[in-house]
Amino acid sequence: MENPSFVVSSTPADSAAQAFSSLRLPSHLTLERLVAVVESIRNRPIAIDVADGLNTGSVCGLWLSTDSKEIILHAATPSALHRQQFVLHELSHMVLRHDQVGIPKDYASVLFPDIPEEMVRRVLMRSSFVDRLEAAAETLADLFAAAIRDSTLEPRSFERVFG
Repeated sequence: MENPSFVVSSTPADSAAQAFSSLRLPSHLTLERLVAVVESIRNRPIAIDVADGLNTGSVCGLWLSTDSKEIILHAATPSALHRQQFVLHELSHMVLRHDQVGIPKDYASVLFPDIPEEMVRRVLMRSSFVDRLEAAAETLADLFAAAIRDSTLEPRSFERVFG
C-alpha cells in the first residue's frame, strides 16, 4: 500500500478518486479495517469518540491531529450509518492530507494564542462545507462508504432478508 500524498487535481471528485485508488484497499472492507489502513498511513493511532457539543452546530465531525495520535470527534446520533459517515469524512481529510494545506501561522496565533498554532490552522482551514477540500473529503467518504457497503463481508439488505 502506498502512502498517498496530498492530491491536487482539477476537481474534488478527481482528488477523491485518485486518493481512493492509491490506497489499494482490501476487498473485504470494514470501517475498522479502513481505520487501520489510515493509521498506517498517518503512522499513529486514531481515537474516535462522540462529542455532544457538536450536536448544536452545523459541524458533525472534527479531526484533531497531535504528534502522538489522530482524534476524530463526531456528533451524537442514534444512527450507525450517520456515525460512520461522520468518521469516514474525517478519515478522508487524513488520507487527502488536508492538514498540509496552510493557513498563515500568524493568523492562528493572534486569534487563539493559548492553542497550538498547528491545531488551530487545521481546524480553521476546514470551515466551509462548500469549499473544494470539504467536497473532496465528502466524495472520498462516499467512496469509502460504497466500498464498505459493497464488501462481501457486508451483506446487502436484500441478502439479509432473502438469503
